[in-house]
Amino acid sequence: MAENLKIASEKPAEPQAQQTGQQQVRLHMDERNMKTSYANFFRTNGTADELTIDFCMSSPMPAQAEPGKPATPEFMVQVNDRVVMNYYNAKGLALRLGQMIRMHEEQFGELELDPAKRAKKK
Repeated sequence: MAENLKIASEKPAEPQAQQTGQQQVRLHMDERNMKTSYANFFRTNGTADELTIDFCMSSPMPAQAEPGKPATPEFMVQVNDRVVMNYYNAKGLALRLGQMIRMHEEQFGELELDPAKRAKKK
């Protein structure tokens, strides 16, 4: 159900009608306590009943090489937010994210996941 919602305003929105199978429901979105976070890294975990997604910020740490050895890149990953949901909602989220990514790629081109392939060639 939630994958079809569109939130466009920062104030409490007018009720939105949503169709779920044969039943129509009205949703009242209250965004007064909403916060916004940015994540450039995530991790997932799951049990038989629930899926956990941690949203994180990853930043490079100063390289510390031992004498005679190249420095190994190190990153600090700060876990900022955790979302726990059942697999039904997780599947709905995955489908909606897939739709959003397809729409973005249709407008702006394919998103390359391999950073080496994204690097501009000189």
